[in-house]
Amino acid sequence: MIGIKWIWAFLDTVEGDADASEAFWQNVTRTRISTRRGEREEFATLIPEGGDPWVKVQRVFSGGGVHLDLDVDDVGAGAAEAARLGATVVHRYPDGTVIVMRSPGGFTFCITSWAHAGSPTTQIRIGEPDLLDQVCLDIPSTLFDQECSFWEKLTGWNRRPAGREFERLARPDGIPIGLLLQRLDTVTGEVGAHVDFACHDRGASRVTHEAAGATFVGEPNPDEWTVMRDPVGRVYCLTRRSP
Repeated sequence: MIGIKWIWAFLDTVEGDADASEAFWQNVTRTRISTRRGEREEFATLIPEGGDPWVKVQRVFSGGGVHLDLDVDDVGAGAAEAARLGATVVHRYPDGTVIVMRSPGGFTFCITSWAHAGSPTTQIRIGEPDLLDQVCLDIPSTLFDQECSFWEKLTGWNRRPAGREFERLARPDGIPIGLLLQRLDTVTGEVGAHVDFACHDRGASRVTHEAAGATFVGEPNPDEWTVMRDPVGRVYCLTRRSP
């Protein structure tokens, strides 16, 4: 367990698609974008009207997708524990504030320095029609048990079944992002991820998201979730959960 203080959901988008992606995600999360930062101004934060932010965007040269930043008090110790549990180091920032890692199944995440140390953190949930509040790890079936065990031990959050192909880690109070673990039918490949919205009314949220530029993909479980695609091809879900 690494003592997570805050979790950031990162939306990574190829440079040429970034403007359209960022405009869409600002719209559906009802946020504004921060001042850009980084050597290429590749990073920005989506700022909500109230409370602390928990979603960031990054412009990348290739690939794209979703990754997590895990804020901890001691980055070095956190990365060492992640490595002990089976993760590998990809890159260390020279200032020691960020260590990029890959889980045993190949999912990219970062151990990062807790910027809010000593101050309260609050994600506003009351009054929102929907809320980006979950990252689902999409795990090939042969990697599922190992990957679930890794994340349970890394976070220290209790793991419980959440349906035939899902397990959920119990998100502590004060942490903005929950983790859902999905067993895919595919056997090979690396672990990926998508984001989920909790929705008071999935039908109304679908209409809002389509008006912002998303497209409907399907409803594998019509009672529980709706699969959508953002304007640049990123798949995400609208789910039947209270924000």
